[in-house]
Amino acid sequence: MITFDIITIFPEIFDSYLKESFIKKAREKKLIKINIHNLRNWAFDKHRSVDDRPFGGGLGMVLKIEPIFKAIKDLTKSKKQKAKIIIFTPRGKKFNQKTGYSLSRLNRIIMICGRYEGVDERVAKHIADLELSIGDYDLMGGELPAMVIMETISRLIPGVLGKPQFLKERVTKEKGFIEYPQYTRPEFFNFQKGKSWKVPKVLVSGNHKEIEKWREKEGKVIEK
Repeated sequence: MITFDIITIFPEIFDSYLKESFIKKAREKKLIKINIHNLRNWAFDKHRSVDDRPFGGGLGMVLKIEPIFKAIKDLTKSKKQKAKIIIFTPRGKKFNQKTGYSLSRLNRIIMICGRYEGVDERVAKHIADLELSIGDYDLMGGELPAMVIMETISRLIPGVLGKPQFLKERVTKEKGFIEYPQYTRPEFFNFQKGKSWKVPKVLVSGNHKEIEKWREKEGKVIEK
């Protein structure tokens, strides 16, 4: 089992996501464990404040180091399960399939979700083990990246998808992923009188060798 601990100031964002599809089933089967932690639980002033104005001036607010430090200290008290601590930033390493596979070999991952103008840089320098980005764009917070990474990793856990042969068929030796076009019924979609969009003949031929060749030709290996 792999355990995900997610630190956020908006824990409700994850509610519907965790109650649907393969993630829900994987949790029920105890293949993955997901704990959502409200960062404000580690803020002890009367307003439970977790952010403050940035030094040097500028717009927006920055998440403070103190509550994050306390949260990580509490979550890592047990030495039984060593955790990899991840923080999200557009300046971080680009997340890809290979990184997902590498992280799927771990027992525990703690993800810190930033908000507003970001997180005090001392968190990245002295607390986090890894800075990740899911793309060359900016988001409002780290909650969506946390979901993306959690789903990418979870589907690599044996039993989560329900069909072990699926991963054997689609994962490359280099731990990348093969993605090819998919079609389903009807074979002919009549979108206009006398006109239709057709499924490639090879896919309905029953010739598995030719189908395999077509998939190799049309597929794209996602490794980077």
